[in-house]
Formats: sequence, structure tokens, C-alpha cells
Amino acid sequence: MTRDVSERMRKVNAAVREVISEGVGELQDPRIGFLTVTGVRTATDLRSAVVFVSVLGSERKREATLAGLEAAHGVLQARIARELRLKRTPQLTFEYDDSVERGVRMTQLIDELAPDDQQ
Repeated sequence: MTRDVSERMRKVNAAVREVISEGVGELQDPRIGFLTVTGVRTATDLRSAVVFVSVLGSERKREATLAGLEAAHGVLQARIARELRLKRTPQLTFEYDDSVERGVRMTQLIDELAPDDQQ
């Protein structure tokens, strides 16, 4: 049974991520910069969902983008309710996902340590 639940939640997370990714592109808030929705973790009772985003730019831009997203959460939740028809519409919260940033940093470190084979 847990396999069915986790498969169901994986599908819910993917659907919510897709709807939010589309919806964010239509928001008119100037605080929201260039971002990527990297993942969604929805509670099994569908009461809440954490949306992970990667933001291009400085820390100030990241903070402004997160503030803009929090301000727009109602619009995005309404879009989820309209498009997904879930039993409940999860309350959205947004968190910065630094995995892309960490990946770029790791690539830089590897490049610095790797011998230059391009001779």
C-alpha cells in the first residue's frame, strides 16, 4: 500500500509542479525574477505543499522573488484548484532550492582539480 501512496504522491507533486511552473510565468509581480520550480513536496493529506525554487541572481533578488511568490500564493492555489481538481487544494509555501547552485560550485571545484587534458 505504501508503494501506491508514494506513486500517487509522486504524480500529485509532478502535477502541482507543472501547474505552478506555468502559473509563475503569468504573474505580473516585478519582484519575481527568473526562476525554476525544481520540486514540490505535498503532504499526504493534501493540506500543504512546499514548492522548491531556484532563482537566478543575487541574494537580494532571491529574497524579492520569494516574497513575490508568497504574495501570489493565493493566485497559484486557485490555479491548482481549477486545473487539478484535488480533494483539497494544498496551502503553498516556497523555499529556495540551492541544489543548482551547489551543483555549479561542485563542477567548478572539479574543473579546478582536474588536470588539463586539452593540450
